[in-house]
Amino acid sequence: MAKDNKNLNKKPKLNPYWIYGIIIAIFLSVQIFSGGFGDSTGTQTTPAQFLDYLSQGEVSKIEIVNKREARVYLTKEAKEQSEHKKTEPNSIFPSVTPVPNYKFEFGDLQNFEKEVNEVIKENNLQTELVYETEHNVWGDFLLTLLPFILIIGVWIFIMRRMSGGGGGGAGGQIFNIGKSKAKLFDEKIDTKTSFKDVAGLEGAKEEVQEIVDFLKFPEKYTALGGKIPKGALLVGPPGTGKTLLAKAVAGEAKVPFFSLSGSDFVEMFVGVGASRVRDLFKQAKEKSPSIIFIDEIDAIGRARGKNNMSGSNDERENTLNQLLTEMDGFGTNTNVIVLAATNRADVLDSALMRAGRFDRQIYVDLPDVRERKEIFEVHLRPLKKEETLDIDFLAKQTPGFSGADIANVCNEAALIAARKGKKSVNKQDFLDAVDRIIGGLEKKNKIITPEEKRAVAFHEAGHATVSWMLEHAAPLVKVTIVPRGRSLGAAWYLPEERLIVHPEQMLDEMCAALGGRAAEKVIFDKISTGALSDLEKVTKQARAMVTVYGLSDKVGNLTYYDSSGQSEYGFTKPYSEKTAELIDREISDIIEEQYQRAIKLLENNKDKLTELAEVLLDKEVIFKDNLEKIFGKRAFENSAQLAEDQKETVEKNNQDILSKEEE
Repeated sequence: MAKDNKNLNKKPKLNPYWIYGIIIAIFLSVQIFSGGFGDSTGTQTTPAQFLDYLSQGEVSKIEIVNKREARVYLTKEAKEQSEHKKTEPNSIFPSVTPVPNYKFEFGDLQNFEKEVNEVIKENNLQTELVYETEHNVWGDFLLTLLPFILIIGVWIFIMRRMSGGGGGGAGGQIFNIGKSKAKLFDEKIDTKTSFKDVAGLEGAKEEVQEIVDFLKFPEKYTALGGKIPKGALLVGPPGTGKTLLAKAVAGEAKVPFFSLSGSDFVEMFVGVGASRVRDLFKQAKEKSPSIIFIDEIDAIGRARGKNNMSGSNDERENTLNQLLTEMDGFGTNTNVIVLAATNRADVLDSALMRAGRFDRQIYVDLPDVRERKEIFEVHLRPLKKEETLDIDFLAKQTPGFSGADIANVCNEAALIAARKGKKSVNKQDFLDAVDRIIGGLEKKNKIITPEEKRAVAFHEAGHATVSWMLEHAAPLVKVTIVPRGRSLGAAWYLPEERLIVHPEQMLDEMCAALGGRAAEKVIFDKISTGALSDLEKVTKQARAMVTVYGLSDKVGNLTYYDSSGQSEYGFTKPYSEKTAELIDREISDIIEEQYQRAIKLLENNKDKLTELAEVLLDKEVIFKDNLEKIFGKRAFENSAQLAEDQKETVEKNNQDILSKEEE
């Protein structure tokens, strides 16, 4: 049977060009056979020679065609003469109509007629003079059809372009407007990413890998009565690897994988989004088991009736309704799994998030220090780096960085090393890359007066001094007064990665942030606009303490934070005007208290602050070592280091236990 099917498939397909060729051949045949074949229209001669033949009585008929050409037909006796034998037609095919022996063109018709009539009259000849008007029927017919052929040809060309030319076309175009724009990945060609390429994300990888197992070995799970989950939603901050995880699923699943963005459903025409959803699931069901991946699903999955101020967008709601029906409605095919990614899960419709549609919500968080090390190892593979490069150090220097940020750091470090003409990328290049990404490009040629430079130096020295004196403030890495981006100076810290934060820790961080303005007040007895970013950071922290985390005694154990994100659509505050006044006063009191605390600390260490600022003015960039020379060892560093060592030991023990369980 298989061989028969193959033979059937090998039958020649009808090519439209064959039809065109046959039509052209028919036209040529008609043209050829209607007028004979070869040189069958008479031998060329001159008017003078013709008049000789006519006067000798050798011409039986003269045919004047279209008033410009004469065709000469000889008598039977003349044809037998050796002189005229060559004028006999030698066509392979016999002609139905008589063929002229001679032909020639004349000038003026009236003069030619006069000459011919005179010769006939003088010699008393029976020569017949006839007139013919010939038309090229097929030529005229083709000329008549030509405009219509051109119009039809142009129309067919435009229609094929609009419908994508049979190959999808750029943009989907008018006749494919309701078709899905999903890209189908072929596991043999398109997808090279696997779970080995995804560093970190252990929990998320485990859950997604289970979905791949469902598709590879469904009987393993259905044998116990379980059902394959219908969908999984990847939620997390931008750059954490949600799309990369989906690519790895496409590479590992070995099943058809349809990938598209949420915005691909949205179009200016009504009903297109719902039509594309239907077409997408129809294709997926035909190729089941299969996976559909919708990136940035919040483009169509936003909560209905809460889209914008002017009311809901009906087209987007229709698209969402169709998606809800396809995922869990009548006629749903369980062999199609939907993966989706978003960083705005709070605005998604609750009907989309329920079990039965997205059975699993996988949170893809920012990587911790151990996961950052794994991500660095992946992105450092293609780089020519120094053998002594400490990856643990790089992981610790990049707290709060996502996977995309780390990839950017590695690329920037390679570019910096190449700019400096190095043969390999070293530790300093990575530190410069981190500075470049966080602070912006160095602007050493920026015009700044000595007074401004001195103010910036004391401002940054104030930050460094206060953070050095406080237990819970982030440890300092370096301080610089070289302008970067929009800032005139910066202090770099290495914040501790905490899962929970205590009020003392937040207050110490706020005090350190206010150290810059406090230093200006202590040294110059006046303040400037240079503390804008510090004040913004401190105000947000204080407001969070009071209104979000309930860390204020006066306001109490209350929070006005709405995790569902619905409060942004309301016009009223969730508290009274009296409470609003209390919140504002409490925020102001917290900030002012930390500001006075910073001033007191700096007044007690004014000489050391001045010494540090002078060193900073001299060197422009100072590090932790410079602070240790002035202030001595930090009192709280030993306890912090001990806690970190204990944490690393616990993590190592947990990894050993997991590896033993796997064995």
